Amino acid sequence: MAGLYGPRRAAEPLPDPPRVIEEIDVRLLGVARTVCCYVDRDEGWLVDPGPQSCEATLLQGLGDWAPERILLTHIHFDHAGATGALLRRWPGAEVWVHERGARHLADPERLVASARRIYGEDFDRLWGEVTAVPEDRLVVLSGGERRDGWEVAYTPGHASHHVAYLHPDGTAFCGDVAGVRILDGPVLPPTPPPDIDLDLWAQSIRTVAAWEPRDIAVTHFGRWSDVTVHLEELVAALERWGRVARETDAAGFARHVQQEVEAGTGGDVAREAYTRANPPETLWAGLDRYWAKKAEREAADAP
Repeated sequence: MAGLYGPRRAAEPLPDPPRVIEEIDVRLLGVARTVCCYVDRDEGWLVDPGPQSCEATLLQGLGDWAPERILLTHIHFDHAGATGALLRRWPGAEVWVHERGARHLADPERLVASARRIYGEDFDRLWGEVTAVPEDRLVVLSGGERRDGWEVAYTPGHASHHVAYLHPDGTAFCGDVAGVRILDGPVLPPTPPPDIDLDLWAQSIRTVAAWEPRDIAVTHFGRWSDVTVHLEELVAALERWGRVARETDAAGFARHVQQEVEAGTGGDVAREAYTRANPPETLWAGLDRYWAKKAEREAADAP
């Protein structure tokens, strides 16, 4: 049976790859399977190091090894927050980032100030220190590049500075644009403000699907080989959550998300990881802002 995004495949264990791509669980706030950093020691790269609050856990997993390249899918703190601190340790590493995020890595002051207004006293506990990345270490991307064997695609929808990377072995490293999927749980979209755009997100999913990747790697959490099923489940969740967000408030939406997580997972480990990686109380505001902005555009375009 053909699916919307290509031939439908049943979930199956990934075949042994020709090299080892490690999955280092950096354990945000000590919770397992919240943030995954992908590492290839032979090729000298890692994808999404996670927040600086988890730097010690990442370094313990890496040992004495140092990367030549740090690939960032986007600059949210749970994906990229440790980057500046790591560059003090690895001054020769280059950092790949979309052009919309590059200036915030080079000068994170405004980004941090804005986030502190949201997180308050929890900022340091959650994300740790945010340090500037030297501009001469940045490889600034716009999407469409082919570099060192990688393909880069601009994939907004979750964030305006989001990219995905296709490795020559067929693995697509998708950050958050391919959703959150942990252990036996469902594929769910992370929708915090300010950049959620359901229309752009749908286009980005089609961009990833057009690569026909062998498997999809998401930061929350792991690699998945049932690509068609995964993407179709994400599309359905985005449509469903978009409708629910228009019909309820923040508290009601958080309850709905929690109910989906509890119904779709089989154990406490997965449920705790979903709650930490994709906090239900943060998700309504991104969708609400999307609908408000869309209504403003439609009103402006009306005759």
